[in-house]
Amino acid sequence: MESNGDVTGGTGAGTRAEWAVVGSGIGPLLLAATSTGLVSVVFHARPAVQDRAVGQLRTRLGAEPVEAPGSARLAEPIRQLAAYFAGSLKEFSLDLDWSLTSGFNRQVLRELAAGVPYGTVVGYGDLAQRVGQPGAAQAVGAAMGANPLPVVVPCHRVVESDGGLGGFGGGLETKRQLLALEGVLPQPLF
Repeated sequence: MESNGDVTGGTGAGTRAEWAVVGSGIGPLLLAATSTGLVSVVFHARPAVQDRAVGQLRTRLGAEPVEAPGSARLAEPIRQLAAYFAGSLKEFSLDLDWSLTSGFNRQVLRELAAGVPYGTVVGYGDLAQRVGQPGAAQAVGAAMGANPLPVVVPCHRVVESDGGLGGFGGGLETKRQLLALEGVLPQPLF
């Protein structure tokens, strides 16, 4: 996964984001991008969720997000997500804007993006250990819940050590669907 943007950087206050809602195998997704790269992916992007997500982007980025379904900034994320849901893309190669996350959360999410490939899973504790914080499994869970780039930064691949799914911001059914798409879980019968 490519991530143009240094460990501390990303966009700053007053950065304009362009956004659009696209269909996917798990329902509508709101995608937002800045000049740096994809900055946000939001599940279940129906009107109330869209309004909330755009408001959060406005607050966090310090500028009014612009709805832009034909945006050049969004063309490649839309193309790659469509290929992922069609089963033909196993690894995203998108520029990412990490500005909506920082510190430990950013460190964990970058490790997840770089070190947990398609079709595999990792435990919360294992991921904590990978970033040098072996006792921080709960903090890893919090980082997954705060992930501004789900699917692309695959928090659905983080599971409990006993084999349980753990939590998921998009809901457990969405997590099951993503893991089934990647062949980790069997496809549902209906």
